[in-house]
Amino acid sequence: METYSAMREFADSWMLLFLTLFFLGVIAWALRPGSARVHRDSADIPFRHEDEPADPDAGATCQEEART
Repeated sequence: METYSAMREFADSWMLLFLTLFFLGVIAWALRPGSARVHRDSADIPFRHEDEPADPDAGATCQEEART
């Protein structure tokens, strides 16, 4: 029972603090000013070839297209 109590105390204090800071860091990283272009590009992926299908002779695979 001693191991359980020690792990419970650790989880209630330091791990909660660590996970809260990690969560806030991820949110700050996702909302940083330089990421707006990346998010906009990712949001437009379904509409890239709205008028006509992608040209199969273009030589770009789906992964290469997503990175450009």
